[in-house]
Amino acid sequence: MESESELVPFPLLPTPIETNYRACTIPYRFPTDNPKKPTRTEIAWLDLFLNSIPSFKKRAESDPTVPDAHVRAEKFAQRYSEILEDMKKDPETHGGPPDCILLCRLREQVLRELGFRDIFKKVKDEENAKAISLFGDVVRLNDVIEDEGKRVESLIRGIFAGNIFDLGSAQLAEVFSKDGMSFLASCQNLVPRPWVIDDLETFKVKWSKKAWKKAVIFVDNSGADIILGILPFARELLRRGTQLKDEKGQLMGVDTSKLLIANSGNDLPVIDLTAVSQELAYLASDADLVILEGMGRGIETNLYAQFKCDSLKIGMVKHPEVAQFLGGRLYDCVFKYNEVSS
Repeated sequence: MESESELVPFPLLPTPIETNYRACTIPYRFPTDNPKKPTRTEIAWLDLFLNSIPSFKKRAESDPTVPDAHVRAEKFAQRYSEILEDMKKDPETHGGPPDCILLCRLREQVLRELGFRDIFKKVKDEENAKAISLFGDVVRLNDVIEDEGKRVESLIRGIFAGNIFDLGSAQLAEVFSKDGMSFLASCQNLVPRPWVIDDLETFKVKWSKKAWKKAVIFVDNSGADIILGILPFARELLRRGTQLKDEKGQLMGVDTSKLLIANSGNDLPVIDLTAVSQELAYLASDADLVILEGMGRGIETNLYAQFKCDSLKIGMVKHPEVAQFLGGRLYDCVFKYNEVSS
């Protein structure tokens, strides 16, 4: 979610941030490339964003909150296409050269200028209702697993299964809409291990020996991704005494007084941690675990980000271009754990 107050750097990034942090994982160009000529990688990603325009246009057309949505959606498609085509001719136009953050930001700016605040609101509400109806079953199935290592692996698989059904993967989401219980099957039907980045065994050992005092989780704001993936995992952290929130309440029998939901200051599917909300920066300053979940937050951005504390990057690879860059398979999984020596 976008923040209206001034944005600040995430306090757990090592300093100096300028030399220690780069948000985007995949370099579209190198310093030796001609600044006026698009690289092959830039062309490939510009085409990827061009090919996504029809699906965004379709969502915009059905936005009930915008008058003349059909006409405005057509204008969005035209304007954003023109921006991308401009960049294919000269990558330095429109604030370029392009990277995944800039391309997402430009798309969001065009939508906002035409009056679209959240073209996914309707489908988010629908997916939330489906996911909430399954939440109890997912939690109970994990609770009966007595072996701690097997339980945490089941919870991690649940995060990947939730990641399948996010709004970035329309074809897979259709499966969920037809059969909600397919979420539970998806936990078992992930691509076989070892995954393209697979630190799960190391993490399971640390999980059995280490208790984190405070965790910060960057996650999508709706749907199975958070409700069926992250919340059961967060609940398990709470059971172990990790602070996440400061309100009273219960989450399937677990005290949620230490669970807090904060605005990240970001309104894109990717995130640049040099600009987060002051609220988040304040709350995160003493955390000892950072978790970035989802392809946009944990793979396309921040995969190689270093922190002053332990970190987890968790996500499913849903673009062939990302799979090729990582040397993995489409729908492969990334589970990257970095521990900071105390």
